[in-house]
This record gives sequence, structure tokens and C-alpha cells, in this order.
Amino acid sequence: MKPVVWLGDSLARVRDFAPDARREAGLQLGRVQLGREPVDWKPMPSVGLGVNELRVRAGGAVRVIYMAKFVEAVYVLHAFQKKSRKTARTHIELARLRFRSLVRDRRQH
Repeated sequence: MKPVVWLGDSLARVRDFAPDARREAGLQLGRVQLGREPVDWKPMPSVGLGVNELRVRAGGAVRVIYMAKFVEAVYVLHAFQKKSRKTARTHIELARLRFRSLVRDRRQH
């Protein structure tokens, strides 16, 4: 099972989700840790290659943007409560920034 690495404030944001949403997000991340697909997800190439968005509809709509393509861990780039139909640009930009930083840090090691 791959460990989950929380980047930036992503863990704090998931902890702020409603209890049902937090539980479901955890269950779906558990599937990803085991190498399985979550129940509801979509690729996020606008953030980076191999980045996906976990979609949870419990206690409102929440999203967890993660990358699981590296063997060592599942990286959670960003998590947020969805307020409108389209994902806000600020959420995509923040996830993209964290993705780039992750890739850069991995190259340096």
C-alpha cells in the first residue's frame, strides 16, 4: 500500500470537509493507495500528466486533486469544497504549482 503525502494545506482542507465527505474521500484515497481506481474521478491534464481529480458528493461536492503515478506514494496536491459547476482557476493553479514543485524536487534527489 502506498502512503499518502499531503502537499501544502491539503490535509487541513480535507479535515475541514463535512464528516460524510471526509469519510468518503478517505475511502476513495484508500482505493488509490491499493492501486485501484476511485469510484468517481477524472484526469486533470491541465494540472499535469498523471494528475487526477477525485470527486466526492457527500455533504456537498468536494474535490481532491492527486497524483499516484510515482511508485513511492500518492501525492495529494490540493483539496477543496466545490462551489460552482466549473472548477475555479485558483484551485487549478494551486494544484499545478504544487505539481511542478513536486516534479522539480524529485529531479533534484
